[in-house]
Amino acid sequence: MSRFFSEKYNSLTPYTPGEQPGTRDYVKLNTNECPFPPSPLAMKLAAEAAGSLNLYSDPELKKIRAELADYFGIKKENVICGNGSDEILDFAFAAFCDKNTPAVFPDITYGFYPVFSEANFVPYKEVPLLEDFTVDVDGLIENEGTVFIANPNAPTGIFLPLGEIEKILKAKKNNVVVVDEAYIDFGGESAVKLTGKYDNLLVTGTFSKSRSLAGGRLGFGIGNESLINDLNTLRYSRNPYNVNSMTEAAGIGAVRDDAYMKKNAETIAANRTYLTEELRKMGFTVPDSAANFVFAAKSGCKGSFLYEELKKRKVLVRHFSKPRIDDYLRITVGTREQVDILLREIKTIIS
Repeated sequence: MSRFFSEKYNSLTPYTPGEQPGTRDYVKLNTNECPFPPSPLAMKLAAEAAGSLNLYSDPELKKIRAELADYFGIKKENVICGNGSDEILDFAFAAFCDKNTPAVFPDITYGFYPVFSEANFVPYKEVPLLEDFTVDVDGLIENEGTVFIANPNAPTGIFLPLGEIEKILKAKKNNVVVVDEAYIDFGGESAVKLTGKYDNLLVTGTFSKSRSLAGGRLGFGIGNESLINDLNTLRYSRNPYNVNSMTEAAGIGAVRDDAYMKKNAETIAANRTYLTEELRKMGFTVPDSAANFVFAAKSGCKGSFLYEELKKRKVLVRHFSKPRIDDYLRITVGTREQVDILLREIKTIIS
């Protein structure tokens, strides 16, 4: 760090993104991207929007918000859009947490949550997952503060039923509960339907996974109009042109071409089942996943070893060195061809 870097960030540990190799000769199963290209309609509308890049994008993002409102059966006033769902989550940490209202989230979950807390100078409490890697709902309720839940959870892929989400919402009426649904299109049931019932619920979603727009950077938040107004106060104070015109156009196309998204999600879910079954046949422990990835460990085989050996064979997966999960690999579900290559290499390594 330079001598000019503010000391208020001395203790900040930045988020570590998954590797992005500079070549395409890897089987890339490490960052939970969709293996299929964006919808043809999304690409067409984005290309058309390129002709207007000399003008600023719409700060109100009226068109994409209207599309999402129609899709979910809500009002556009209940929707905010951002530069990926990460930006919406960052706004939520800033808006709904402070020194008197800490953030509360599981200890094994999306790695950006502690970073958002520290970057916004928010104290936080990590509630350990239960032994089976499920979320400790009572533990989240017992700790005062704003609750953040990735559902399905990452990196485990385990889905928390909506009945448990409602239990938290009812018990914490004086706190916001943020449900991060980055992977909801691959399994489980969305909590968006509960936003009209609970004024303390914020649901975030992304176009990076099921809608194949990871490089476009588009996310959204849905909640009570007053919560959305709170988030917009921060958005207009930091970056009102946070979503570019081509990304908004691509997002509109992706929403309209819902059949394309659902077909791809179904294919990934089928490949996930196949991958899970094959790994279990090889002696791996694999929790049931509702996401576009699986979480796998083999007794007697270190996760770091498997990760390195796969990388040597041009297959990238994600390994975390955190206690309790350091022998696990998070493996993105790719095409059937990619999955078969992965399985072949794993068999070679463990044999």
